[in-house]
Amino acid sequence: QVQLVESGGGLVQPGGSLRLSCAASGRIFSINTMGWYRQAPGEQREFVARIDNNGFTNYAGSVKGRFTISRDNARNTVYLQMNNLSPEDTAVYYCYREQDDATYWGKGTRVTVSP
Repeated sequence: QVQLVESGGGLVQPGGSLRLSCAASGRIFSINTMGWYRQAPGEQREFVARIDNNGFTNYAGSVKGRFTISRDNARNTVYLQMNNLSPEDTAVYYCYREQDDATYWGKGTRVTVSP
């Protein structure tokens, strides 16, 4: 099993920045992909960004150029730097990890963008 713990959410004004972190522990495999989804109130969960163990990244179009995903393999941690936030980014952000044909999810961290 793999446990994922997110942190870094909170309340921020439009145009502001936040940095989310997600630390993985447990049965860790070196070949993996980690990333983020988000779910806004009343909406379905949507893909945000992902990064594999080689550092290859993908982003949703809505966040490209504003969000940056990175990782520290030694710490089994993935980060999401979010800049120029807008109210449309308000959501619960969920970290995930794919390894060995399984997907693990964190419990989520809430991001609220409001004046």
